[in-house]
Amino acid sequence: MATLTVTTIRPRALVRASGGPRYAVALAVDALGTGLLRPFLLLYGVMVLRLSAPATGIAMTVGVVVGLLSVPAVGRWLDRGARSTVVAASMLVRALGVALLLATPAGHVWPFAAAALVLGAGNQAWPAAHAALVATVAHGRERDAALAAGRALRNAGLGVGALLATACLAGGAAALQALAAVTGLAYLTAAALAWSVHLRARPAAPPDGDGATDGDGATDGDGAGGPAPRMRALLAANVVYVFCLNVPEIAIPLVLVTQLHASPVWSAAIFVANTVLVVALQVPLTVLLSRFARRTVLALAGVVLAASYLGFLAATSLGGGWGAPAVAAVSVVCTLGEIVYAGSATALVTALAPAPVLGRTLARFELSTGFGLAVSPAAITALAPHGPTALWGGLAAATLLSASAVATEKDRPVPPKTHAGRGG
Repeated sequence: MATLTVTTIRPRALVRASGGPRYAVALAVDALGTGLLRPFLLLYGVMVLRLSAPATGIAMTVGVVVGLLSVPAVGRWLDRGARSTVVAASMLVRALGVALLLATPAGHVWPFAAAALVLGAGNQAWPAAHAALVATVAHGRERDAALAAGRALRNAGLGVGALLATACLAGGAAALQALAAVTGLAYLTAAALAWSVHLRARPAAPPDGDGATDGDGATDGDGAGGPAPRMRALLAANVVYVFCLNVPEIAIPLVLVTQLHASPVWSAAIFVANTVLVVALQVPLTVLLSRFARRTVLALAGVVLAASYLGFLAATSLGGGWGAPAVAAVSVVCTLGEIVYAGSATALVTALAPAPVLGRTLARFELSTGFGLAVSPAAITALAPHGPTALWGGLAAATLLSASAVATEKDRPVPPKTHAGRGG
């Protein structure tokens, strides 16, 4: 059987495979708006609404967790053929969340919790909807590159938005309210652009029996039928893998400040470097690794992440003036593991899923991602007080176990292909 690979990056083809120019602009505007507000939502609750930090944090956490409940419905909607409409709806829901936030009176936690819930629902719905849209437009390794390009573009937008918001924070509560209003307008604009793409999935054509595979045990052109893959080991492993996404934001700052007593500037520099590396390397590295089976690459990502966690363990043992620079150096390895993980995980799921259940399969995967993102801050902060060995050794062991589970899980082949159509 043939192996489908992408060896060159052609910008125009990549934009086409990602949903087209208007959709790319929608992604950029949406990410920019998200970057303006999401990193500062806690500050909005404290500075603008004058809520206590614990109450604000609990409301945000509950919003994220309850927002996960909307994901199965999104999966069923996608399986009825909707694509751009679901993406646009996720953006409109977030615009509604911003409106609720702006309407929340100072000192009232429940309206803020409602706004956080609506924002959470929109945030949780978007990844599955975006992945389904890209999987409908592009196939094989071109789809993998398109998913990687979407992540790079989103990280760029988030980074620019966060930088603009940081520059505006000197304006205090009024500036935060203005940022929220701009975020709402960005979501509305992005929703209009995404809806204007008018993309739906048409019924899959009967399989012709000659679909090419890439060694994952699944065809590269989404299957035309069959039940949803179970992916039990993959979903369980994904909960552990996604801890890497919170390492630059939570684990590293926690270790640098509380254990190494380093300047917060190190944490900020590492976070910026992480964003820049993802933007610069997500597509090239995904294309470079397209010669290998996705499952093999995902297992490799776990090995790289585990190695970086052990590197953090060694770096923190240095202490003094060498600890912070060593942590910064190891963070590059961690970011590379994150890039390899992000470039292979969703791509593997879309390759395994038969077309009629693509939405529900992606929804299950996003549930595992959302759950991992929700529990990782608590797990990291619970392990950290017990010392570097408990934190980094525990993360390394869990990630290696997850990588082993990913590598050994057997997939059921599915027949090829899905087709896209324009019309709503």
